[in-house]
Amino acid sequence: MLHRTTKAVPQSAMAASSITQYSAQPTGLLGSPLRNLVLGVGFTFAIMVLSTIAYCRLAGWSLSDAIYMVIVTVYTVGYGEVHPVETPLLRGITIGTIVLGCTGMIFVTGALVQFITLSQLNQVFGLKRMNTQIEKLNNHIIVCGFGRIGEALAAGLRAGGAAFVILEQDESHAERARNHGYLCMRADATDETALQSAGVMRARTLATVLSNDAANVFITLSARSLNPELEIIARGDLPSTESKLIHAGANKVVLPTHIGAERITELILYQETARFIRGSERMRDFERVLQSLGLELEVVAAAPGSPIVGETVEAVELRSNGAFFIVQLNRREGEAITHPDGNTTIEAGDGLVIVGRGVKARALSGLFAARAYRFSVR
Repeated sequence: MLHRTTKAVPQSAMAASSITQYSAQPTGLLGSPLRNLVLGVGFTFAIMVLSTIAYCRLAGWSLSDAIYMVIVTVYTVGYGEVHPVETPLLRGITIGTIVLGCTGMIFVTGALVQFITLSQLNQVFGLKRMNTQIEKLNNHIIVCGFGRIGEALAAGLRAGGAAFVILEQDESHAERARNHGYLCMRADATDETALQSAGVMRARTLATVLSNDAANVFITLSARSLNPELEIIARGDLPSTESKLIHAGANKVVLPTHIGAERITELILYQETARFIRGSERMRDFERVLQSLGLELEVVAAAPGSPIVGETVEAVELRSNGAFFIVQLNRREGEAITHPDGNTTIEAGDGLVIVGRGVKARALSGLFAARAYRFSVR
């Protein structure tokens, strides 16, 4: 998916940024608990290795005796000396082990406590801050699910400067969403309480993109009952799910499998049309402008026996009562006619690029005796 850079800063991005700033660790000597922990463990281990070598090489102790002596000294257990520490050399090695080893262990213990404490504090206060930011959202978008489609959707919404919040039940997926800087609640979107916490009463759109069709239907039912004015866009994997989602209250249903198949069909049958629609970023920007005006670019096929076969472009546009107009005609043999003349005759198998108001254009798709394939901007 291609996105344009925007200067607008969405509320969700601001909220996520504030959470990230809060969660970031301070710099300095005690800045990173994890770094302190790693450094402390490394320092202590190095002292233990050097002390063991000193006992073995300089004092002539066996390896097992040396290791035992170093461990009981560093961990301050005090079980007693393995061998009498009588010579200045042994006393020097032992004193160095006590001072440096115990200091290392104290540092490791402090870093471990700091790591655990700050992690818990960040989790508690970060969650509180996130909930505060969600409560401030208004006229926002709720995304149910952060799988492959949910992640792509969130990236597109951020690029478009939209304020949104994600509901994701899986902890690993929720953590990944937070790492991307998104507002994300770990909750079951099928639970009405979770929808209310996400501000469904104040939201303008809910997109449920879970891979489970039954869950998407249930979420649609719940969201519609909570907010009758909410725009609901639902994902469906099985074709039979589309009607269920519509009856449950979805305004629009997206079938990713069908969209992918339709895109492949477009590339195979209407190569010139595909280049016309997605030949450049400029054309994609143009399609976004159309969508902002409530218009859509659609590709339809004139199936054999359909009412428009043998009709002129002008006649078909008149029959649509202004619902759409034809901007390109792609002959079955491969010829592409941009801005076709009104007297151009439509033949069976021709592909037509039409621009119109989505609802009316789809309602008149019976003219073509084939489904109007709507290709979303990628």
